[in-house]
Amino acid sequence: MNAPLQTSDSSSAEPLNLLIAAPRGFCAGVDRAIEIVEKALERYGAPVYVRHEIVHNKYVVEGLKAKGAIFVKELDEVPTDAPVVFSAHGVPKAVPAEAERRNMVYVDATCPLVSKVHRQAERQIEKGRHIIFVGHAGHPEVIGTMGQVDQGQMTLVETVEDVAKLDFATEEPLAFLTQTTLSVDDTAEVIAALKARFPHIRGPKAEDICYATSNRQAAVKELAEDCDLLLVVGAPNSSNSLRLVEVAERLGTPGKLIQRATEIDPAWLEGVTTIGLTAGASAPEILVREVVDALAKLRPIRERTIKTTEERMVFKLPRQLTE
Repeated sequence: MNAPLQTSDSSSAEPLNLLIAAPRGFCAGVDRAIEIVEKALERYGAPVYVRHEIVHNKYVVEGLKAKGAIFVKELDEVPTDAPVVFSAHGVPKAVPAEAERRNMVYVDATCPLVSKVHRQAERQIEKGRHIIFVGHAGHPEVIGTMGQVDQGQMTLVETVEDVAKLDFATEEPLAFLTQTTLSVDDTAEVIAALKARFPHIRGPKAEDICYATSNRQAAVKELAEDCDLLLVVGAPNSSNSLRLVEVAERLGTPGKLIQRATEIDPAWLEGVTTIGLTAGASAPEILVREVVDALAKLRPIRERTIKTTEERMVFKLPRQLTE
């Protein structure tokens, strides 16, 4: 349990300007994944098993557990006669193949934008190209994407330094793809290094970094210049949330990643007149409002939303849950 946030009499304290980023929080892929688990519970009844965290947020996971979802690491923990949902991050091809061998009922909640990268990987391999994949080792999305092709057909790089260490001939047929939740700026540097080293490398027609990741980073850039501190609501294992902290710090604004309002240290606000607030793509709005309420107990706040773009993206549910 987190210790309760220490409050003070805010009536005499200096007002705090609070700039809240928009867009923030849930993206269409996260909305869809959570709804898939809820619809599966309605259709099949509890329990419904979920392989890995459906999205990287403890509050969301605990809420679904309360409704009857059981989260597991691998399929061998799931009874053959129980329905199972695959997380939004995507899974290696071997996972649904195993589910089919066991005649299991499964629902794939992979974000459609991640699925698009999976299809691109298959097409590049069909064209005889080796894939350089830009991503973070060990992240579920990376494991899922690299699991779309045979071992040895895809090489992972994280940094420009990794690109320099690649041992491919200049004329070798290569393609690159990227994880969807990376830093826009860092990824641009890695891709530039790949193109400089391998002029014939092929890339996707449009960047793989998803609209929500790009939009949230752009919103932070807009906020950061006017803030003394940026708070990001998100999980420590959430790639897109971590990138938001990095974006602020790259611009010279200290950033703090918090999961709940109880993690706020009042000392952070000493000497601060303007604070920015945003949330990663898997953090619900209720946690943002919790942070606003907590800050209001420490200082009088002047709240203002800084809107940089409008998001209207919606993804359809799998047919098996709508028919």
